[in-house]
Amino acid sequence: MTRFHPVETSVLYSPAWFVPFDEFAQRARAADVVTALDRFDPGENAWVPQDTTAIRTPSAAIAYPELGRRRGPGAEPERFRVRFAAIGLAPLYPADGADFDAAVAGVEFVAHPYDDVSPPAVRSEPRLVRLLPGVAFPYGPGIRTVYGVVVDAVTRAPVANALVEARGTTSRDGIAWLERTLTGQGGAFRLALRWEGELVTGPPEQLFHLTATERPGRTGALDVRLPTGRDRRHVIEIVRQ
Repeated sequence: MTRFHPVETSVLYSPAWFVPFDEFAQRARAADVVTALDRFDPGENAWVPQDTTAIRTPSAAIAYPELGRRRGPGAEPERFRVRFAAIGLAPLYPADGADFDAAVAGVEFVAHPYDDVSPPAVRSEPRLVRLLPGVAFPYGPGIRTVYGVVVDAVTRAPVANALVEARGTTSRDGIAWLERTLTGQGGAFRLALRWEGELVTGPPEQLFHLTATERPGRTGALDVRLPTGRDRRHVIEIVRQ
């Protein structure tokens, strides 16, 4: 006969739950999202790939049941990270409200030991993982975009995985809007500008303020005018603040 236990002590317990969220479409995304799990080895001071398989729940969450399920005294918490991939999309790893850093390579979490008798020391909570349009994202017909590259202002080297943003408010009702993307390995980006920019005097144009962030203290900015700058390759230079 199969034994059943409360959720916090059963094999259904997962030390981390992730909900992939397509920021461009503004909805949770379960299809075509691939994950890879790594465990941190303190002895090697390195992340070691694991073959643990993730499951997808009916609510589109990704979980790792039984991770941390260990018996016997002396079992210690272990560090893990999950890396996400989806065609055309790039994962934004910092949690909402945390500073962006292009060097972060996954979502880290700690798996606390537990067994059938002793529940884990910490209960897990769902974590939203935002997926932003990448440089190869298939924007639909009629979506206005600008493109370019993010480089280091001194070395001129391309900056991979930099966060490129544009934000503003609509003139009619004052609704705030935000568009974001991440650069590819060669520093290239394509950013959608679906909302209206600031109106400027002279020819009928709109002004957009773009910013690029590599990490705290390493940012760049550029103003783009549309429609005149639509087909221009824009360069955003990262400088130390």
